[in-house]
Amino acid sequence: MQELNKNEKQKTQRYKGREESSKVEKKKLIHRGTKRSFPIWLRLLLLVCGIIVCFAVGTMIGYGVLGDGKPMNVFEKETWTHIIDLVEKEK
Repeated sequence: MQELNKNEKQKTQRYKGREESSKVEKKKLIHRGTKRSFPIWLRLLLLVCGIIVCFAVGTMIGYGVLGDGKPMNVFEKETWTHIIDLVEKEK
């Protein structure tokens, strides 16, 4: 008899657990429509800006430190035409 009571209690606890989980799911659906504090378009803009800054710093380090040139010369057009000529000459 006690086993039946235990089984019944377990079943009611499982049912209550399902109710609570469905309430949580409903709350998640409600919060989906809220406005974000940090919009996605701003995240993408910051990502693109970060990529550009990393590219600029990386080329300055590569040309200035590893290549023994002046780091600011990496932004001149003549530097890039020289690099492109060296790459195409090898083919």
